[in-house]
Amino acid sequence: MREAAPRAVTTICRALQEQIEHGLLACGSKLPAERKLSELFDTTRITLREALGQLEAQGLVYREERRGWFVSPPRLTYNPLVRSHFHAMVGEQGRVPATEVLSARLIPANAEICQLLELPALSSVYQIRRARRIDGRLVLYVEHYLNPSYFPGVLDFDLTRSLTELYAREYGIHYGRVRFDMMPTALHHEAATALRVALGSPALRIVRVNRDQHGRLIDCDLEFWRHDALHVSVEVPE
Repeated sequence: MREAAPRAVTTICRALQEQIEHGLLACGSKLPAERKLSELFDTTRITLREALGQLEAQGLVYREERRGWFVSPPRLTYNPLVRSHFHAMVGEQGRVPATEVLSARLIPANAEICQLLELPALSSVYQIRRARRIDGRLVLYVEHYLNPSYFPGVLDFDLTRSLTELYAREYGIHYGRVRFDMMPTALHHEAATALRVALGSPALRIVRVNRDQHGRLIDCDLEFWRHDALHVSVEVPE
């Protein structure tokens, strides 16, 4: 019995992977319910979930809380050296972007944000929390922190649009030097809830610290990407 479960997991993984690779299970399509899959493969829900978990780790399928399992679409190619923004980057790759504002308010900056923006203790910042989709799929939870000195009245604008374009149009501010820090992480409560995944799910955390054309620290972004949604690709120019 101890050897049967691993063999069943391998069988399920191979079968589903083959169906996906041959296009019989299309990208973005919903898999049958776990009960039906268990019956199909004549196995237990525990064994099935182990197989689905392995496929999820490979980026072939993904799960959304209360919705079920889906076939993963292609990853978005992300080059930090290219000056762009989410909507432009997604659109240029033939995909459909969408942004939802979760909250936007003036708050006291915590210690990390004070350090990133080189602000004194007890400073206030604009916090904008957004969830972003590609082809309808939730892939990114992001927290933007803006130095209010440079963006008076920013909360009055349509924040579902590109902040990059808003800065240029309304404030004459353009991004200059940008610093990126990337590391794997586990999703905290706010990010997991926004992306409709389990608390502690794997993700890629990207911290962007942005200066403007005059070298001033203007804002920073804390991005939490689903681990299977992004392909980071960088080509360094000569």
